[in-house]
Amino acid sequence: MVEDNFRNPDLLLKQIEESEEQQGKGRLKIFFGYAAGVGKTYAMLESAHVAKEAGLDVVIGYVEPHTRPETMELTKGLETLPNLSVNYTNMILHEFDLDSALKRKPQLILVDELAHTNAPGCRHEKRYQDIQELLKAGIDVYTTVNVQHLESLNDVIAGITGIIVRERIPDFVFDKSNQVEMVDIEPEELLERLKLGKIYKDKQAKKALNHFFTVENLVSLREIALRRMADRVNLIQEKSCGGVKETEGIVMEHILICLSPSPSNEKVIRQAARMANAFHGKFTAFYVETSGFAEMSKEDSDRLKKNTRLAEQLGAKIVTSYGSDIVEQIAEYVKVARVSKVVLGRTYTKRMLFSVKESFSERLSKLAPQLEIFLVPDSFDKKYIIKSKAARNRLKSENVLIDILASVGIMTIATVIAYLFSYLGFSDANIIMVYLLSVLFTALATKLRICSVIYSVASVFVFNFCFIEPTFTFTVNNTEYIVTFVIMFVTAFISSSLTQKVKNHAKQAAKKSYRTEILLETSRRLQKADKPEDIIIHTGEQLGKLLEKNIYFFLGNPENNKEPFIYKFHDDVTNILNKEELAVAQWTFKNNKHAGFSTTTLPGAKCLYLAVRNSEKVFAVVGIDMKRKEIPAFEKDIMSAILNECSLALEKEELAREQKEAAIKLQQEQLRANLLRSISHDLRTPLTSISGNAGVLIGNADKISSDQRQKLYVDIYDDSMWLINLVENLLSVTRIENGTMNLNLQAELLEDVISEALKHINRNSIEHRIRVEEEDDLLVAKMDAKLIMQVIINLVDNAIKYTEKGSEICISTKKRKSEIIVEVADNGSGIADEQKEKLFDMFYTVNNSVADGRRGMGLGLALCKSIINAHGGEISVHDNIPKGTMFRFTLKAEEVILR
Repeated sequence: MVEDNFRNPDLLLKQIEESEEQQGKGRLKIFFGYAAGVGKTYAMLESAHVAKEAGLDVVIGYVEPHTRPETMELTKGLETLPNLSVNYTNMILHEFDLDSALKRKPQLILVDELAHTNAPGCRHEKRYQDIQELLKAGIDVYTTVNVQHLESLNDVIAGITGIIVRERIPDFVFDKSNQVEMVDIEPEELLERLKLGKIYKDKQAKKALNHFFTVENLVSLREIALRRMADRVNLIQEKSCGGVKETEGIVMEHILICLSPSPSNEKVIRQAARMANAFHGKFTAFYVETSGFAEMSKEDSDRLKKNTRLAEQLGAKIVTSYGSDIVEQIAEYVKVARVSKVVLGRTYTKRMLFSVKESFSERLSKLAPQLEIFLVPDSFDKKYIIKSKAARNRLKSENVLIDILASVGIMTIATVIAYLFSYLGFSDANIIMVYLLSVLFTALATKLRICSVIYSVASVFVFNFCFIEPTFTFTVNNTEYIVTFVIMFVTAFISSSLTQKVKNHAKQAAKKSYRTEILLETSRRLQKADKPEDIIIHTGEQLGKLLEKNIYFFLGNPENNKEPFIYKFHDDVTNILNKEELAVAQWTFKNNKHAGFSTTTLPGAKCLYLAVRNSEKVFAVVGIDMKRKEIPAFEKDIMSAILNECSLALEKEELAREQKEAAIKLQQEQLRANLLRSISHDLRTPLTSISGNAGVLIGNADKISSDQRQKLYVDIYDDSMWLINLVENLLSVTRIENGTMNLNLQAELLEDVISEALKHINRNSIEHRIRVEEEDDLLVAKMDAKLIMQVIINLVDNAIKYTEKGSEICISTKKRKSEIIVEVADNGSGIADEQKEKLFDMFYTVNNSVADGRRGMGLGLALCKSIINAHGGEISVHDNIPKGTMFRFTLKAEEVILR
C-alpha cells in the first residue's frame, strides 16, 4: 500500500492534505441503525463508559429522554450537561446547549439524534451543524442516526413505508464521519421489543405496529441500511487506493439535473445524487433563469431555493444560465460540459388540434442525440399545475390595465396618422404600414404577449372599419381585401412575436452583460490594488452595485475590527451593526462558514455574512443587508465569483508581504553570515601578525637589531590602524542599518576636510603620488565633516590598495551650479564594467579575492554610498582617461558670504 502511494504522488499529496485538515479537529463516530429501538443509544452509552474507563474526559451533551429504563440506567456515572430551555409558542423545549459544551470542552461528548431539527432561536437550524462546530473545536463526538434520515434515501424509504421523514441530514455528514458502527438486530426481535413496551408506550406502540413497524418495512429498511454501510466501506477503500481511476478512453460520468420549482424536483435531485454516487461521477444542478423569473410566485420561489439547497447538500455543483429557451440552454451546456446523463422528472405534453406537442425530453434528445436521458416517475400533481397557472395569472393581471391603456393609446395615434395619410391621398398600402408599425410599438411598450396578439387582430378590424369601403362597417365589398386582411394579420402577428422575443432577449442580454461587466471590472480593479484596504473597498463597491444592497466589509476578525468598510446603496445604514449582528460576523470568521439571513445558522440576523476565504484561512467577512429578500441564483453565482477573486487578491497580497518579509530576513541573515565570515578571516590575519610581532619583541628584544625592531613596530602599528579603520567602518555601517546615525551638518570648507583626511591615510601612501586639484579655494558644503573625511579616506585607501606602487592618485574638486563635485582618480589597471555594478554592494570585493596587503571586507564603498546618500548626494564609479578608475561624489554647495 505504501509502495502504491509513492508511485502515485497525487494520492500521497491528497492523503497528506487530508491528514493536515484533520489535525486539531475532533473525530465523529455514528451509531447507525435501520429503525428506532435497535439499540443505538444503548450502544453509544456503553462505548462512552469504556472510553471513560480508559481515562478520557467524557460528558453527555444530550440524550433523548427515552422511556427505556435499561438505556437511562447507563447515563449514571457520566457527567451530564444541563439542557438549553427554549420558549417556543408558549412551550418550553429542551435542546442541546452548544455554548456550554464548547465552554466545558471535554475530550468526548455524547449528542443523541444527529438528524434533529433545533427549536427556533438556537444558533443552528440542525443538530448536525452543532456537532460540526464541536468537531472544529477539537472535541470528539458520539451520535446516533437511522437510515431513513439520510437525505438521498428519503424518496426510496418514503416509497416503501409511505411515510416522509421530515428530519434529514446531508449524506456527506455520514460519509465523512471517522467511524460508523452498525447497530443491528433481527426485525422479529425488534417487533418483540416493541410489543413488550421497551421502545414506545402501549398506545404509541400499537400505532407503530399498524403503520411503520411491519415486518416488510423493517426487512426493507435493514437491507437498505446494510447496503448503505457497504457503499461507505467501498468509498473508504477507493479513497485509500487513490479513488476511481479513469482508464484510457473512458470518461468519468457526468450527471445533470434541471432545477425547477416543481414539487417533484426533490425526487429528481435525490435520484440523480444516488446515480452520481453509484457511478462515482460529477453531479451538476443546472438552472435556466428565464424572463418569467421575476413573475414567479413566492411559493414557487421558496420551493426553488429549497431545491437548490437540497442539491448543494447532496454534492451538486450549481450552474445558472440565462435564456428564453430552457431546452436549448441545457443542450448547449451538455455539449460544453460533456454531460453524459440527464435526469428529468416526467413531463406532460399538450394535445394540439391535429398533433401532440413534443415533450421536454423529446426536444432535448433531438438537440443532444448522444445524451442519455432518465425520466423519474412521479404522480401527476394537477393541483400544482392549477396553482402555478393561477399564480401566473394573478401576477399578469397587475400589468393588464397598464398594457390595455398603452395599446389603446398607440391604436389611437396610429389611426390619427392613418387618417392624415388618407386625407393627403396616400394609398392603402401606406396606411397598412402605419398599423404594422404600431404593432411593433405595442410589442415594445407592453409586457404581456397576449396584448400584442390582440392588437394584431384589432389593427386589421380598425383598418377595415375606418378605411375600407363601405367605411364604418365591417362589411367588405371587394373580396381582394380578404387576402389583404389575412396577410396583414399574419405579418402583424409575426412582427409582434419577433419583437417580443427580441425585447426579452435584449433584457436578458443587458442584465447578463451588466453582471459580466461587474465581474470583469472587479477583476481589473483587484489586479491593480496592492493594499488589503483597497481590495476590500473595490470588492464592496462591486458587490453593492451587483446586488443593489448595503455592504459591510470586515478585514480580518470583526472582533478586532468593529468599524467595517461600508458601501451605501441605501441610506438606512445606522443601527444595523448592533451587538447581535457583530456576534454573527465573528462566528462566521471563527468557523469559516456562512451565517445569518437565508442560512441555517443564526437565520434571525438582518444580514447575510459570508467568509472571504481559501481552503485554509478566512481573510475577511462580508455582511450583506438583505432587506428580508434572498439573492437570486444568477446574482449568487456572480457574487461567489467576486468573493473568490477577492480571496485570491488578499491571499496574493499576503503572500507578497510574507515573501518580502522573508526576503528581508534572508538578506539580514546573509549580511550577518557574510559579516561573521569576513570578520573571522580579516581579523585573524592582523591579530596574528600583531600578537606574533609582539611575542618576538617580548622574547628577543635584546637579540635583534634596531632596524628589525623598527620594522616590527611599524608592522604592529599598521595592523592596529587597519583594525581601527575596520571597527570604525563596522560601527558606521551598524548605525546606518539601524537608522541611528545622526548627521551633524555644518558648513565646512572642503579644502580643510580633504587636508585633514589625508593625514589619516594608510602608511603605504608614501609609495604613491597623491595630489589635490581645486578649481576654487573657497568651496563650502553643508556636511558632517567626520563622515565625509571617512568617505575620502576610504576612497584614497581603496586606490592605494588596488594600484601598483608609484601610481598617481588625484583628488579634484569643482562646483557645478548648486553642487560640489569631488573626484578621486587613479591611473591603475581599472575595473571591469561587470564589476562596477556590484562595487557598492556590501561585502563585495574586486575579483572576490583577498590577499595580503589588499585585505578588505567589502564595507568601505558600501559605507561611502550610505554616507553620501544620507547627505542627499550621489556616488558613482567611472573609467579614468586614459586609464585607471575614478570615483565621483556630490555634495550640496553652501553660499560663501565674504565680509
